[in-house]
Amino acid sequence: MDDETSGVPDLDPGTDGPLAIGQVSAPTGLSIDTLRWYEREGLLDQVPRDSAGRRQFDRRDLKRLVLLIRLRATRIPVVEMHRYAELVRGGPSTDVDRALVLEAHRDRAQAHIADLQRDPELINRKISSCRRAPAVTEA
Repeated sequence: MDDETSGVPDLDPGTDGPLAIGQVSAPTGLSIDTLRWYEREGLLDQVPRDSAGRRQFDRRDLKRLVLLIRLRATRIPVVEMHRYAELVRGGPSTDVDRALVLEAHRDRAQAHIADLQRDPELINRKISSCRRAPAVTEA
């Protein structure tokens, strides 16, 4: 939502100006409804409109969307996304608080990853146990 620059999706060549919602939807993989929801929820700043009322996204919006996508992929609660967006709007004076929000989320994500890594180990032990068990035949 701030200075995230890596991972901005490739756009059609010659797309330097404002981007229509479809031009943002396709490369990000987000539905048009999801893009509208992000804006409505305040996770994106109000997107400017053209004279016909169509949204006109810019590259800054794309950078923010990349971060939102990554945060959602790591299961950040929406309430934390709201908190982070609020802090971003507060400017550089909120950098420390933003870092705290992201550190707390990172710690939860790492704990979740550790849990996920334990699950296959248990499943593999169960599979081995099943394969060692004598076959039971019905008469």
